[in-house]
Amino acid sequence: MADPSTSPPLTRASVAAARELIKPFVHRTPVITSSSLSALASEPSPSSEGESSKAKPKLRLWFKCENFQKVGAFKARGAFHAIERLKKEPGWLAGGGAERGVVTHSSGNHAQALSLAARTNGIPAYIVMPSISAPPKIAATKGYGANVVFSGSTSIEREAVTMKVIEETGARLVPPYDHPDIVLGQGTLGLEFQEQVAALIAEEGEKQTETEKKEGSDVVAKKGTKRKGLDAIIAPCGGGGMLSGVALSCEGTGIRVFGSEPSFQGADDAKRGYESGVRVEAVSTLTIADGLRTPVGKVPWSIIYERRLVSGFYSVSEDEIRRALRLAYERLKVVIEPSSAVPLAVALFNEDFRAMVEREAGEDGWDLGIVFSGGNVNLDALGKLFSEESAEGSDVSI
Repeated sequence: MADPSTSPPLTRASVAAARELIKPFVHRTPVITSSSLSALASEPSPSSEGESSKAKPKLRLWFKCENFQKVGAFKARGAFHAIERLKKEPGWLAGGGAERGVVTHSSGNHAQALSLAARTNGIPAYIVMPSISAPPKIAATKGYGANVVFSGSTSIEREAVTMKVIEETGARLVPPYDHPDIVLGQGTLGLEFQEQVAALIAEEGEKQTETEKKEGSDVVAKKGTKRKGLDAIIAPCGGGGMLSGVALSCEGTGIRVFGSEPSFQGADDAKRGYESGVRVEAVSTLTIADGLRTPVGKVPWSIIYERRLVSGFYSVSEDEIRRALRLAYERLKVVIEPSSAVPLAVALFNEDFRAMVEREAGEDGWDLGIVFSGGNVNLDALGKLFSEESAEGSDVSI
């Protein structure tokens, strides 16, 4: 990976520059809405115990669909940006860096994203994966042309094998989230999100104006005149690369950014760290949101907490994640992974978040952006997840 000291400053302008670098390689993913889910989020929601909450916020939900991104997840943005930055590192190409390749340890979306980015540039990729990784994930990673190297399942075992690969090949390590170039690449989705929603709201306003003209109304509608774009964005948080990148993309805009996590078995490490002021460095959880089983990295933490660019964190139960996931499938007709459903679950079911929105947004309400981070799911495991026999937590890779 490029030396962090050569990375651009962690600013909104650097996110914009990253977008220009990766534009030829990634999709500008769509933004969709759902009137039924917005209505559901704007009514008191029943808890998993059947009781209704008291909060009744006014929410207009917008979904950024990174499940339609290359490799099926936002990770493609960071991986392509990391490779482009590496190519610009003085001496890397001339010194044979491209021939030696890149390496990472991952069994998830980063493995496939780096494999694709490397193949696109004619660079070898070495992916260290636990031998117990789900066969579809191994096959998908190999399908992008990577050299898969197997390891044990613990972080110590994975890192040891990764170091051996580096010693044998000279490949450069590209971490999944804890690096400025990764953060800046992931943040590009936030810039797109802001622009897309602003354009859609403006289009809504034009249609409303045209309707009023046709009906001969001489009354200017006051509703919606203040709406110019997103009021807030809520995103899932694992290692924090994407959340911190989105926060950078919103710096200085007035758009608030929130993180969301599962609460199961201490998976809400970022929330606990944010509230205590100390970053949690280790997490051991089998939450169904398996993309969020990692602790927040040092670089993301510096943006999220030390610079206070994230306004807060909220967590949800496994049952609430399942309910949100089912609603996304049934109402939006999109395929997302459980990690993607976490911010939607917060908007629908977390009483603290909903009460905060009701209190701070008032009658005007909020245009709330929800990031669907990815859609890579094992359909067999997904069926089990929705079965009545599903227990709290799961060691099944989705």
